[in-house]
Amino acid sequence: MQDTPEYSDWQDVLDLIHRAIDSGHEAELLKMLLTQDERTALIARVNIVNELLKGEISQRQLSQMLGVGIATITRGSNELKQLDESQKVWLGKVLEK
Repeated sequence: MQDTPEYSDWQDVLDLIHRAIDSGHEAELLKMLLTQDERTALIARVNIVNELLKGEISQRQLSQMLGVGIATITRGSNELKQLDESQKVWLGKVLEK
């Protein structure tokens, strides 16, 4: 028996997700790890980041569009402020459909 958990930091979890992707089972893993509410919140977070990067609508409009509180939008905005311009460009490209 171990004294510490096998998954003790964020990188361990990322490695787990990569293994799931490599085996084609990422949906199953994420469904098992996240509740329906957490999955819904993650969808909202992706949309928040995407819309904030586009900069086409106000935070208040975004809050109404997604049905989330303005504080949730502000948290997403604060996370984006920590990125440099090249990271924002990369993220914008990743989010393009």
